[in-house]
Amino acid sequence: MPKPDFPTPEEISRRLRELFPFSPNFDVNRPHENISSEDAQDIGHGSKSALDRIRSFHLTPRDVKRHLDRFVIRQEEAKRVLAVAVCDHYNHVRALLDAESKQENSGFDSRIDYLKPNVLLLGPTGVGKTYAVRHLAELIGVPFVKADATKFSETGYVGGDVDDIIRDLVRKADGDVALAQYGIVYIDEIDKIASAGSMGRDVSGRGVQVALLKLLEETEVPARNPMDLQGQLRAMMEFQRTGSSAPEIINTRSILFIVSGAFEGLKEIVLQRLPGRKIGFGAHEKTSESHPLRQAVTSDFVKFGLEPEFIGRLPVRVVFDSLDEEGLFEVLTRSEGSVLKQYERQFSAYGLELKWEESGLRAIAAMAAKEATGARALLGVCERLLRDFKFELGGLPGETIVVDAELVANAPQRLAEVMKAKYASMKSTLQTEAESFAAEFLKEHGFSISFTPEAVDRLGEIAKERGTGLFSHCQKLFKNYPYGLALLGRSAEDPPFIIGAEIIEDPEGFLSRLIVEACGRKKNSTSAES
Repeated sequence: MPKPDFPTPEEISRRLRELFPFSPNFDVNRPHENISSEDAQDIGHGSKSALDRIRSFHLTPRDVKRHLDRFVIRQEEAKRVLAVAVCDHYNHVRALLDAESKQENSGFDSRIDYLKPNVLLLGPTGVGKTYAVRHLAELIGVPFVKADATKFSETGYVGGDVDDIIRDLVRKADGDVALAQYGIVYIDEIDKIASAGSMGRDVSGRGVQVALLKLLEETEVPARNPMDLQGQLRAMMEFQRTGSSAPEIINTRSILFIVSGAFEGLKEIVLQRLPGRKIGFGAHEKTSESHPLRQAVTSDFVKFGLEPEFIGRLPVRVVFDSLDEEGLFEVLTRSEGSVLKQYERQFSAYGLELKWEESGLRAIAAMAAKEATGARALLGVCERLLRDFKFELGGLPGETIVVDAELVANAPQRLAEVMKAKYASMKSTLQTEAESFAAEFLKEHGFSISFTPEAVDRLGEIAKERGTGLFSHCQKLFKNYPYGLALLGRSAEDPPFIIGAEIIEDPEGFLSRLIVEACGRKKNSTSAES
């Protein structure tokens, strides 16, 4: 009986590296004694350079808002509130890191309780909530994670574990646990986990709120999910390599949480509480409904379905306003992240140019405003208008498409006009090339030839498919025609030899048939004379 073919230690090492590529230098056979203490510290505590970005934080709220102004249009109050909250938090983090590194007071009193300015953003979709938070994280240089509250369930039930949000921060920080502990977590659709008020267990509502409570304030989360076998194997291998386990605990004390939601239905709760509100037929509303969410208090959120302890851990609350037609026009023309740049880049890849007229942009904004999905509607409108232009003109470079009000009103008609003009220009160019080839053929071989319009079109199609010019394609296609025309007894004084579309598909065969027919006629004529 043959012995089993067990893999060698080298093969095991290679396969493990493919499965668990947590370190480019990993080797199960490498003794941990060969690793320097500095390397081991880097494995456990992350790179110092990453934390230096936070230690050097010196931005003012005005600096942060100025940065947001480049990307987020309007929302002045929201940008001010976010700027102050972020600066307050990272000034505290900077002082905390300085005190820990210097191991002295340095004016920082750690005995003073610190309550994180976790933020609650209220507003409809597409108004810039996620966009603003993402650019805040990029400005500060910390890892950023976005999650939807609806995908989580209470621990122990089917669904995502809320602790996974924190582990995602570690992944975004390239495994740097120390840096991840100062990141930003953004949870959208938080209003969707409002308690349903049922008598049974609400695992996706109240249960998730309770699970999030500790994260919002301060708790310790295992860097590896205890139920993740792959993570546990990776930890075991790291221990064999380094002689000590990397930090497996993430403290959420300095992680800034920002949550958001549309909170549909909260406005009615606020208006019912405010004086002057009457319910029923003939009700007269004395209170302005322009921004009712700005007057929401904790009791309103509790009535909406959020737990008092949960909403209490979100002390900073700010409303994002809806974007009207003029606001959407400003998003197109003022934001550095405007969708216009995306489309210019896409068309440029096809050798095409886009030009935007103000009338066209205003028409796009008007169409997007009707969809009531904020700035997200702009992409959908542009895609519907310009998709066919990319498809039809993608292989015809050199064209400029002007997006004005007329194009927005009737894009198919404008595309048809552009295509008609483009093909007319192409036909003119192809005809010129065909005439140039015929002139060169007459000059070099002494035979006159001429192409029908249908033949020119077919020659152009074939030349495009093969990536050559019409002139050079004709040189290959008709290289034997001087000899064939001579056999046919043609001369320069004869009328042009007409080349039609039917000849283009098989020019050699067509010429051969003519020669055979001519020879047959000559033979019959000779026989008749004899």
